[in-house]
Amino acid sequence: MTEQGKVLDINGLTTEEVKERQEKYGKNQLIPEKKENFILKILSVLKEPMFLLLIVASTIYFILGEPRDGTIMLVFVVGVISIEVIQEWKTDKTLKALKNLSAPHTVVVRDGKECTINSEDIVPGDLIIITEGVKIPADGRIIKANDLRVNESSLTGEAEEVWKCLDDSDNKDYWKKDYCYAGTLVTQGSGTILVDKIGIYTEYGKIGINIAEAPDRPTPLEIQTRKLVKACAIIAGVLFVLVCLVTFINLSDHGIKSRIIESILSGITLAMAMIPEEFPVILTVFLSMGAWRLAKKNSLVRRLSSVETLGAVTVLCVDKTGTITKNKMAVNNIWTTNREKEELIRIMGMACETEAYDPMEQAMLKYCKDNNLKEEDLFCNRLIKEYSFTNERKMMGHVWRCDDGIVVCAKGSPEKILTISKLNEDMKKLIENKIYEMSSKGLRVIAVGKEVVNDEEDIPKELEGCSLKFLGLIGLQDPPRENVREDIESCTRAGVRVVMITGDNGITASSIAKQVGISHSNEIITGDDLNNMTDEELKEKVKNVSIFSRVVPEHKMRIVRAFKDNGEVVAMTGDGVNDAPALKYADIGISMGKKGSEVSREASDLILLDDNFRTIVDTIKDGRRIYDNIRKAIGYVFAIHIPIALASLLAPILGIRSSFLMLLPVHVVLLELVIDPTCSIVLERQPAESDIMERNPRNKHESILTSKLLIKSIIQGVVLFIASFGVYYLHLYKFPNEHEIARSMGLMVIVISNLLLVQVNSSDMDFCFKSLKYLKRDKVMWAVCIGTILGLIAIMYTPIALVLSLSPLTITEVFRVIIISVVAVFWYEIVKVFNKKSHK
Repeated sequence: MTEQGKVLDINGLTTEEVKERQEKYGKNQLIPEKKENFILKILSVLKEPMFLLLIVASTIYFILGEPRDGTIMLVFVVGVISIEVIQEWKTDKTLKALKNLSAPHTVVVRDGKECTINSEDIVPGDLIIITEGVKIPADGRIIKANDLRVNESSLTGEAEEVWKCLDDSDNKDYWKKDYCYAGTLVTQGSGTILVDKIGIYTEYGKIGINIAEAPDRPTPLEIQTRKLVKACAIIAGVLFVLVCLVTFINLSDHGIKSRIIESILSGITLAMAMIPEEFPVILTVFLSMGAWRLAKKNSLVRRLSSVETLGAVTVLCVDKTGTITKNKMAVNNIWTTNREKEELIRIMGMACETEAYDPMEQAMLKYCKDNNLKEEDLFCNRLIKEYSFTNERKMMGHVWRCDDGIVVCAKGSPEKILTISKLNEDMKKLIENKIYEMSSKGLRVIAVGKEVVNDEEDIPKELEGCSLKFLGLIGLQDPPRENVREDIESCTRAGVRVVMITGDNGITASSIAKQVGISHSNEIITGDDLNNMTDEELKEKVKNVSIFSRVVPEHKMRIVRAFKDNGEVVAMTGDGVNDAPALKYADIGISMGKKGSEVSREASDLILLDDNFRTIVDTIKDGRRIYDNIRKAIGYVFAIHIPIALASLLAPILGIRSSFLMLLPVHVVLLELVIDPTCSIVLERQPAESDIMERNPRNKHESILTSKLLIKSIIQGVVLFIASFGVYYLHLYKFPNEHEIARSMGLMVIVISNLLLVQVNSSDMDFCFKSLKYLKRDKVMWAVCIGTILGLIAIMYTPIALVLSLSPLTITEVFRVIIISVVAVFWYEIVKVFNKKSHK
């Protein structure tokens, strides 16, 4: 699995070479992708209680000597299974597409161009470009390194990070410094690797050959719905026994065999009506389709369970740079202590990385270029030593041998640079005032200093040991994004508090916060304050503070914990390697797709593909919509099952013969063919309610089926039962021999009411015409509605009616059914009038 002894081509592999090597070496995977067995998928569907009941019912029909009915049941079984399998296949396809989108990506050089590919598609011989925050995807030799430091603890167990170099031939250890290993993290700098080994042939792969994927844990929502289905199944079991007994007693004039079989059929009809097997379908389809819709809006969901949490977010912790601001740094202002502007600009440029990837450094080098100082002029001398930037140090420096001697060029946080500068009190006070003045204008302030050293032996080991000449201040501006103020106001109205966490100066952060409308923008907690604060003190402080400045990633964990301890549901953004623990700890971890590290993406629940604050707001809104629609669907399923269940329960009590029942098992299955697409397609597509971002977040401990929703569903279900069963029973009472017409009328009331109920239940406040107005151009919704109506006409007015023990209805009967269906559903529109008044 190696590609050694070949001449290195800086243009990388060609497309043809990549294709050949992919065929030869395969994918860069530790665990091969498992192929799902289609037969096992069908068997898993057949294990559902609903399908077991269907098979039992069809078997009983065959035993009863009714092969036609038994065959019809089996046909319906195949039909329903087909719908389930197709729906599951589509869901799996959606989830696989989402997985591919969120898969780790790598920048490689191919055909002489840099391109981003899926890490699985790396082949030996590829040139990989690695930067800070990247998890290295393959083993390879380092051919270029710039301040490259790698954390190899996942392999070696050594906590100390390793500085990489181009030649480590003198090192006799197993782990080489001129070599990078898959699974390790780039914590600083950048470099280029020539891939040597991939997949299970890497050092990481050798260790992880026997790694098994951890089983998925059910989400809180899945646990809730499983409990509901289980409770309904237990109730169905009890009622099954009661209905069997009542039917057996009522059929005293029948033979014992006939009594037993018809009693079981009546019981099965009720049990089928009682078990809401749509719940798992609702969850899977709504969450996966919701995640797919979010991906189209630049918000990639990595964990489906996070979709249900979005609606409960109460605190949104965001970084300033790139999320609230444009992340387009530009030098806006400079100030010198000695009016030597050219020297300040030159030292500033020489303190930057020779290959800058930080936006601030790129802005500084551009400013140098605009002032006739090109990079080749700045970096033409010999670099002797580097002082690397760290979160604790907050400054960096380069030592150059120039024509006029050895010069230490340093830049960084003004507070830190001041501590190592030679200044009298008056000058120090003047500088501090200038820092405050520039920061209050919303500028990111960087201090620049230099020290001339006589001999290389006199160069300080650490930057903190220098004694700098303070040259001046650089003011960089990163203006707020357009419309971010409106987005923050939208969050505030929705009960979501926006908190800014930044490594920037507190005054600068406060200035930006005021510009965009973040509350409590005058209250600031700095990283130093956090170090001197207990967790209990922080818990109290975060109640009224929304700006955290000069924080290091380790502080973020404490801030998130403080909010969570106060009962808040926290969403937090992050982009660096060290942000990963805090992203994991937050209820919703949000990583940046553009500037974020691979490690932060792996730790997150959501990836913002455009790093835009508006996308976060839209994601919260969509999360609320998805959760609302899941709740509406569950309420709808309860409501629509009640008339089916009560009809099956009441008929034996009223002494109605099992062959005269309003709904036979085959009709219950027929209704399932209508209910499934209605709840899983039409309700999933329902738009957000008009007040969705005007209400407070839902309580995270609230059940998916609240008492209010349950009462509403029961009332709606009972009204539908009275309407459908009433029409059926009155007709049967007047015309005892027209049980097929009575059944047709009752069945038609349920089917028409089903279509109307979805639109009425689209909101508890907005009238249904708003939903219809939005969906009138929705082809899928129209397809479901028209398909249902055409199906109803087919089963009523074709020979299918005879097969299903139904009978065609007259125009008068159809008109009567439609009127009753409208009244049975649209009464809730009147309730909405009172809901609106109460809400106001």
